Amino acid sequence: MNVDAAVAAAAAIAGVCTGVIAMLAFRWSERDQARPTRSSLHTDAVLPPGVDTVLSVLRSSAVVLDEGDAVVKASSAAYALGLVRGGKLAVEPMLQMARDTRRDGEIRQVELDLPRRGTGRGDALAVSARVAPLGSRLVLLLVEDLTEARRIEAVRRDFVANVSHELKTPVGALSLLSEAVMDASEDPEAVTRFAGRMQIEATRLTNLVQELIDLSRVQNDDPLEDSEPVRVDELVAEAIDRCRHQAGTKQITMAAGGTADLHVWGSRGQLAAALGNLVENAVNYSPARTRVGIAARHITAPGGDLIEIAVTDQGIGISEKDRERVFERFYRVDPARSRATGGTGLGLAIVKHVAASHGGEVTVWSAEGQGSTFTLRLPEAGAVRDRDRGRTLMERTGGPAAPDDIRAEDSYTDDRLSTPEVLP
Repeated sequence: MNVDAAVAAAAAIAGVCTGVIAMLAFRWSERDQARPTRSSLHTDAVLPPGVDTVLSVLRSSAVVLDEGDAVVKASSAAYALGLVRGGKLAVEPMLQMARDTRRDGEIRQVELDLPRRGTGRGDALAVSARVAPLGSRLVLLLVEDLTEARRIEAVRRDFVANVSHELKTPVGALSLLSEAVMDASEDPEAVTRFAGRMQIEATRLTNLVQELIDLSRVQNDDPLEDSEPVRVDELVAEAIDRCRHQAGTKQITMAAGGTADLHVWGSRGQLAAALGNLVENAVNYSPARTRVGIAARHITAPGGDLIEIAVTDQGIGISEKDRERVFERFYRVDPARSRATGGTGLGLAIVKHVAASHGGEVTVWSAEGQGSTFTLRLPEAGAVRDRDRGRTLMERTGGPAAPDDIRAEDSYTDDRLSTPEVLP
């Protein structure tokens, strides 16, 4: 009996101890849940009211740091630039600025060049960083990407320098030639020779100024404001007529072919200037008694139907390193030859800008000693194509054209114009 009583007493004591331990564990768990953890400190709840909303609409990359330099808030742009990694600010100069600002409360700003993360390229990322206190415990870091602004500024600076140089050359030549004419006033033959050189330099200066005006116009004008369906045949004929004299002087044969009755949307003046520049370059950089071809065709692309106009020459060709830069302003593959032909280095830049503003592109294929092919691709004016081809079928069949008939007309037109037309 005494044994049973002892067992019962021991069980009661064990039950009481278990209950006490469970109660203590429950209280301890509640206290731990109420205590702020490291992760809970890094939430939006510690930010002053409204700050999160303001940071979300800022264009700059934003990072908020607490008193332990841990990231409380960071925008997606900050992660994209590689400023924040593993919950820490990864740029040491910015981290030091944040610490100094936290210590004395002063706003600091600095411009830095940061390596691009994961690109393997040597160029740097230019940023402007501004640090300011945010309340009593937090520090706000705003970072703005200046890379594109610096690139544009460099392009503008180079453009001004190139324009100044290009204008200085013919102006200086005219000044020297005028002095030579004055000194040779008693020698009619010398005066005639110097006057001829003056005309050449004046023509070069005029062409340069005109192309600067054309480049400025295509940059400022919106081709969609006065866009219209433009016949490709007319653009090709106008380009050939523009270069007919130069081609005849060098005995160069110009041939036009491809698909007829094609239309593109855009500014007729800009498109004519762009195609004219391509044909003029082909003639200027081709040897005598060679051939320049211009062909147009319709191609199907994922984004919509395109018109492809290719200008092919049998000239000196372009090296691989130069092909990447031929569309830059004032860039010349052969500066001496360009000056001899009156080239300004702006023609292909105008072509590229016109193509881009019309929703198209211009590409080049070339091999040294074999020639070059510049291809201009532009969106097709599809409604005009269908209307004109439907009208053609009505004239031939005496009835309205169905969609299948129009597709049949495509094949008929392509076969009918497969042989280029040779123009003297």
